[in-house]
Amino acid sequence: MGIGGTLEFISELMSIGHKQKKRKQFQTVDLKVRMDCDGCELKVRKALSSLTGVKSVEINRKQQKVSVSGYVEANKVLKKAKSTGKKAEIWPYVPYNLVAQPYAAQAYDKRAPPGYVRKVENPTNNTSTVMTRYDQDPYITMFSDDNPNACSIM
Repeated sequence: MGIGGTLEFISELMSIGHKQKKRKQFQTVDLKVRMDCDGCELKVRKALSSLTGVKSVEINRKQQKVSVSGYVEANKVLKKAKSTGKKAEIWPYVPYNLVAQPYAAQAYDKRAPPGYVRKVENPTNNTSTVMTRYDQDPYITMFSDDNPNACSIM
């Protein structure tokens, strides 16, 4: 077996008792951080770059957006960003074409960057909608007096 094989065998026996550390997955965490000047940007960049596992930090001051890529956890990145004294939160916006009703009251936000709306799960209205017989069958409205385009078929 030799010395090298013996050492490997012994190290395997010793490591069986120890649990293997679970490796974090590579991910990108987007944050909304309030930054006004170059100093704020530099402070946030330094703080987030000091985290272990961070590969890159991208900052877009115009959108108040910080993207951190690496083997990190979102809650640790958020906590580190808040430790700088800046107001920080997980990026609350999604592109408006990914939302079913982008101009619903819950989703629409004036402060959102262009092309983005607030991320909401299911925008619902407080008023319940009652389904009428006209909503159920489209052929009923085709020749209805209520439909202004009904005579276009004839």
